Amino acid sequence: MHGQQELISHSVNTDIPLKKAISDNSCFPVKPYLSTLFNINHSKSYRLLPKQKTMKKILFTLSLALATVFAQAQTANEIITVCKEAMGGAAWDKIDGLKYIATVEQGGMKIPLEIVAMRDGRMYTKISFQGMEITQGAYDGSTVWSTNFMTQKAEKADDETTENTKRTCKDFPLGLFLCKELGYTASLEDDQTIDGVNCYKIRLDKKTALSEGKEVPNVEYYYIDKDSKAVIMTETEITSGEMKGKFSQIKYSDYQEVAGAYVAFSQSIGIKDGESQTLSFEKIEANPTVAAENFKFPGE
Repeated sequence: MHGQQELISHSVNTDIPLKKAISDNSCFPVKPYLSTLFNINHSKSYRLLPKQKTMKKILFTLSLALATVFAQAQTANEIITVCKEAMGGAAWDKIDGLKYIATVEQGGMKIPLEIVAMRDGRMYTKISFQGMEITQGAYDGSTVWSTNFMTQKAEKADDETTENTKRTCKDFPLGLFLCKELGYTASLEDDQTIDGVNCYKIRLDKKTALSEGKEVPNVEYYYIDKDSKAVIMTETEITSGEMKGKFSQIKYSDYQEVAGAYVAFSQSIGIKDGESQTLSFEKIEANPTVAAENFKFPGE
């Protein structure tokens, strides 16, 4: 409450406080013109008329509500700043892309995997499988495309998927670190315990997403270890398809230094309260040299 009181007193510039009749909150200020509304007499006791009492309660409640919202927003931003600093701080500003190398074991087979994500939004995932190279979720700045597993031909994504990718592709390395620049809104929610770890929980309201032709909220949740200040889990609400309404979930661990920043070398990806697949990266390279053809839709 002390923080809220300071915010209120700083956000409203006045020298005239409400008297003790208002919840005994001596630091809660009232602008000079409100002293007339409240019928305040500084030399004598005063009496509020019924309408004035109602107005007084409304103004007091609104002021507290606004102060609480402001305090939470400020606290969320402070936590984000500390989190980014703990995970590398200014080092991230010098990283324009990451290349992840992993080997996935599936059905007794080892499948090489390469993931590239660039600051400008370009990305792709390549899978080497039985002598074939399969590209998934590639984006070259204008077109989203993937290799069809059956026909082995490149196919463009539908317009809705492409538009949603354009709206979120600049979330590098995390949308949390760029919420101000991208126009996202961060708010602090109740603390959570994740796998025995006490965490801050931050809600990130991003640009709306398209779902079946309609604009819908696009929300992510970040869980930040209170001790290490590192992100240990993210959750994103799925807005379309068979999984609509559920949450995708990524758990991060085994942080290692890459070009001065800290990156999770183990990431468990799945559906909340469902199955997941853990990727253990053998190598993560900062600022990789990647030919433009790797991102571009074949034939264009």
